Amino acid sequence: MIIQHASILLVEDEENLHEALKLNLELEAYVVTSAMNGTQAIKLMQEQYFDVVILDIMLPEIDGIEVLESLRVQNNDTPVLILSAKNNSADRVLGLKKGADDYLAKPFNLEELLLRVQKLIEKNKKMHEKETVAEIYQLGKCSIDFKAQEAITKSGEKIQLSKKEAMLLKLLIENKNEVVPREKILQTVWGYNVYPTTRTIDNFILSFRKYFEEDSRNPKYFHSVRGVGYKYSE
Repeated sequence: MIIQHASILLVEDEENLHEALKLNLELEAYVVTSAMNGTQAIKLMQEQYFDVVILDIMLPEIDGIEVLESLRVQNNDTPVLILSAKNNSADRVLGLKKGADDYLAKPFNLEELLLRVQKLIEKNKKMHEKETVAEIYQLGKCSIDFKAQEAITKSGEKIQLSKKEAMLLKLLIENKNEVVPREKILQTVWGYNVYPTTRTIDNFILSFRKYFEEDSRNPKYFHSVRGVGYKYSE
């Protein structure tokens, strides 16, 4: 079994502090990706999946607050811990208002930062844990047997599902009526951290419509949400 260590985006332009934080986070077995300015941070967040973002406010090119706003505008709910040299309540309130999950003023205690990062990862994991789906799931007159990786289609035919098909179906059904971002699907089902430009998920969704939808052009169950992700609804 592959253990997936939590991935962290560290956005800090002060080199000595950046290196010290990176080293200590890696000692805790986190996978750390570095960004030294706001532009680079936004680009990385569009291309990769992260469990937590550690974000400095005072950054070259684009400041941390704008980076945070950009993240939230794209409906990305990755937990963000803000680091700031500004320790007044107005800045703290602004950061939290813009969607930060936590705020730590410099200079800070390293042990406290590590503890806060751990808490954010745990909280995020709990939020995304959904009620598990039964081994056999009824979908209209169709059914899916997750354990056997089989399904009964709309025409009553029994088909074998690939492991990836079963995983994707389960992920979408567990998040019923919610849009599951493309990035989360690729990371959960395919294990990608860096996303290739691929139509793989689209092709799987087309297959599901063929198996389970009475009218695949007007789907009832499997929906693509343009630019965001995919949704299963009943």
